[in-house]
Amino acid sequence: MILDTATQVTLTTRKLTLAYDGNVVIQGLDLAIPHGQMTTLVGPNGCGKSTLLRGMARLLKPKGGTVYLDGDAIAHLPTKELAKRLGILPQSPAAPEGLTVRELVAQGRYPHQNWLQQWSRQDELQVEAAIATTHLHDFANRPLDTLSGGQRQRAWIAMALAQDTETLLLDEPTTYLDLAHQIEVLDLLYHLNRDAGRTIVMVLHDVNMACRYSHHLIALRDGAVIAQGHPSDVVTEALVKQVFDLDSRIIADPVSNTPLCIPVSQSL
Repeated sequence: MILDTATQVTLTTRKLTLAYDGNVVIQGLDLAIPHGQMTTLVGPNGCGKSTLLRGMARLLKPKGGTVYLDGDAIAHLPTKELAKRLGILPQSPAAPEGLTVRELVAQGRYPHQNWLQQWSRQDELQVEAAIATTHLHDFANRPLDTLSGGQRQRAWIAMALAQDTETLLLDEPTTYLDLAHQIEVLDLLYHLNRDAGRTIVMVLHDVNMACRYSHHLIALRDGAVIAQGHPSDVVTEALVKQVFDLDSRIIADPVSNTPLCIPVSQSL
């Protein structure tokens, strides 16, 4: 599916090929990420979701093709300029032991520092705003490793917010979180998109959560895009079978009216 020509895009890939140790994961991919929306990549383990996200963030050098950010080839952007425009939260990030929440969030301001401009009042304001947005004021001076999983994930998101980029990429931001903390993190991202207009691209394993929170869904299998578009147009019983090799029934989510995938077990 090609986005409507009137749709503004933020990230695009042209004939993008990505590989690890010579093993091609993504081959010749053309893709467009809509501006100002929440886009989620879904698919089975090993299908290339995280690889694609890393390629779009310039954490993985392409074997071929190009990634563009607002029309600029990211391979040609200076590192600090890219970091001012694109934030990335990798899967299961790690921080030095003893680092406090405020110290972690302050690291998001490093792209804005140089030898002429050290820590400024603007940096301080951005850090405090990020802490407030993620509701971490009461935990700001606590070591990161004393927080719950959901609180730690909010702290990492706060660091990305302090970076003050218009676009955020998040690789499985709800991994290892219980259901309540998953909702907490996804609600936060939803409000960042709705209230601040951030373009958010994330990888999720839970198709139902992806449907509930996304404007745009991209389903991948074996490094190729099988379908993309609004969740209501993408998530069908045929699509779930094709992508996940799983029989299912699709009904309307009684809360959000988005597609709700009910797996069909062969044992029941």
